[in-house]
Amino acid sequence: MASNLDYLNPNLLPLEEKLNAYLEAEQEFRRAATQATNLPIDHAAAPGPNDSFEQRPATGSFDQETNEVQQALDNTRADLDALRREIVEMLPVRDEFIKVNLGYGPSRVGAFRLPSSATNTPEYELRIVH
Repeated sequence: MASNLDYLNPNLLPLEEKLNAYLEAEQEFRRAATQATNLPIDHAAAPGPNDSFEQRPATGSFDQETNEVQQALDNTRADLDALRREIVEMLPVRDEFIKVNLGYGPSRVGAFRLPSSATNTPEYELRIVH
């Protein structure tokens, strides 16, 4: 019976906080990716100030919104990668799940070695079941 409550261990709190931050960053990444995908569609659907006259943009100008969306996507991807590495380092074991409390009962998290990684520098995939 005690093993079923191991996920409530206070020593796992830093890991749980990192996991929650990772899950939020993952949602942010999905939103940014959707926004980047929909950006050309949104630009095509938005009517210009005066559609009867076509006006070329000034020389040297660029689409700033597209650049900002792509930069936000790149920043979020970098944050996700950093959080993933930190979580893998915090896990006490590899190649098996451990139970954690993500606020709604026991969830599982684990770092599993990728079969394509080299034996001297193994790469791990983070798996979260919540």
